[in-house]
Amino acid sequence: MKRDYYEILGIPRTATQEEIKRAYRKLALKYHPDRNPGDKEAEERFKEIAEAYDVLRDPEKRAIYDRYGHEGLSGQGVSPTHFRDFDDIFTTFSEIFDEFFGFRPRQRGRMPEAGADLRYDLEIDFEEAVLGTEKQIILPKRVTCPSCNGSGAQPGYGPQPCPFCHGRGQIYQSHGFLKIGTTCPKCHGEGYIITHPCNKCQGRGWVKEEKKINVRIPPGVDTGTRLRIQGEGEAGLYGGPSGDLYIVIHVKPHPFFLRDGDDIICEIPISFAQAALGDEIEVPTLKGLQKIKVLPGTQPGATFRLRNMGVPHLGRKGQGDQIVRVIIKVPTNLTPRQVELLQEFEKIEEEKKTMPYKGFWEKVKDYFKIKLQGEK
Repeated sequence: MKRDYYEILGIPRTATQEEIKRAYRKLALKYHPDRNPGDKEAEERFKEIAEAYDVLRDPEKRAIYDRYGHEGLSGQGVSPTHFRDFDDIFTTFSEIFDEFFGFRPRQRGRMPEAGADLRYDLEIDFEEAVLGTEKQIILPKRVTCPSCNGSGAQPGYGPQPCPFCHGRGQIYQSHGFLKIGTTCPKCHGEGYIITHPCNKCQGRGWVKEEKKINVRIPPGVDTGTRLRIQGEGEAGLYGGPSGDLYIVIHVKPHPFFLRDGDDIICEIPISFAQAALGDEIEVPTLKGLQKIKVLPGTQPGATFRLRNMGVPHLGRKGQGDQIVRVIIKVPTNLTPRQVELLQEFEKIEEEKKTMPYKGFWEKVKDYFKIKLQGEK
């Protein structure tokens, strides 16, 4: 007499499909032949568990069994699966065992694949980085074959099921009670082959070509900025989406402008007389010449800030400033008259005793005097 299927799986008659599946997995692991090599009793128990699950997982079979029992299944022309050997078990329950032991069956056929992303390094001028520009680049890349539209087959033909694996993408070999699947060497796991390859792409589905792409450079980019152009990477395979193109910016150095964040710094030489007496000078900006006032007594390294004359903030409103740093130009090759005037100026400063360096040296002398006294 056959045992009750619910009793075999150790579940009540009200068990849900999830409970049935969970019970089967637990028992299948316990009595699996890999865990019980050479154990005939475990082998028969395993077949019994598989048969019980085959009935109870099927709503129609289960309903008949619940009403009429084992006799009802044969009486209604419905029979549970009877396994002759373990090849039958693994064929019938391949998906369950793949899931149970951590594997997933490979999807067969030419599945769409996304194209690869590409990188392009673009060098631009300082002014172009600050003000923005538009560039045209020529990019060699893979594009969808225009002849076969990416199918890889000649027009009028299409991919055919692999005759070696019958479209499964895998071939199976029996090793004792185990049935092991390996990737089909004919179709490389795709399940399909191209019998009439496209003459233009030789069955690849893509061709290599140079494409002209217009790239808009927004104001405010800097070296290292990455711009993404969606869909301009390499073409996808078998109808898959194209990858993206990433433009990496490299900014050339400027002859006299220097960037500090979103501020622009430039150094302007002025004469000693301009620094001492004050003057109005013109300084270069990216928008043309700009006048600034140098106040009397301006010191070397003094800075002047031109508001909103710097780099636009990337991706938001506003912009930085331009900072003008003055450098006092020391004259060389003085004429006798210039020497005479400077000597007279120095003499007057000595009499006034207001030269800043005089106070500095007095501090130096005091420092060393105190230090020497301390050492004594």
